[in-house]
Amino acid sequence: MIPRSAAARAPPRGLGRLNDAARLESKDTVRSSILSALLLLTINSPSRADIAKEAEQHGDIEVRVVLDPAGQSGHATAAVRIKAHREIVWSLLGSCAEALKLVPGLVSCQVLETSPDRSWQLIRHVLDYSWFVPKLDYDLRATYEYPARISIERVSGDLSVLKASWYLQSDGDYTIAHYTVDLAPGFWVPGWIVRVVLRHDLPKLLRALRTRAETVQQQGGTVQGAK
Repeated sequence: MIPRSAAARAPPRGLGRLNDAARLESKDTVRSSILSALLLLTINSPSRADIAKEAEQHGDIEVRVVLDPAGQSGHATAAVRIKAHREIVWSLLGSCAEALKLVPGLVSCQVLETSPDRSWQLIRHVLDYSWFVPKLDYDLRATYEYPARISIERVSGDLSVLKASWYLQSDGDYTIAHYTVDLAPGFWVPGWIVRVVLRHDLPKLLRALRTRAETVQQQGGTVQGAK
């Protein structure tokens, strides 16, 4: 027989287990909150490796980025020097097949309409950038001024703002490709997404363009699907 004092101290049957479960759940919640905070700090704070990588990128590619305080929109300018003729670089920028190889996250590129004088095209892009954000489907208008300038502007679809331009400057055996872009998703995304797209993926795009153009130049070939 249990002494009355012990019985008074003992919790009702099942309550002890509930209390233990509550304590475990509380610990898990705290642990999860700490892990989430650490993850956010890791994502939003550039590491030394990131800083070094950006410095390295700026050594051969000029990139300048301005983000809004909330990280929901941004403006970037960039330039890369390519050892290839301007016509080669132009042909790459005017090809959907090449865009799929060069643009990070681009999974579909389809020409919907071309003007009779081929001075502009309506193009549909599907961008599957990250599991953090939904797949993006948008239409843009590309206006061509051969062989120096291409202007791009979003006309419909998921993105709120996408306005960009390429200016190709001849310099002897080289082409200097200048790029500007204004970008706003139009829906909330983690602040680091826009930063990564502009500060990290843009240099990747420019490097890929340079490598591809120089390869085509060396091979003396043509670009399939170019405008």
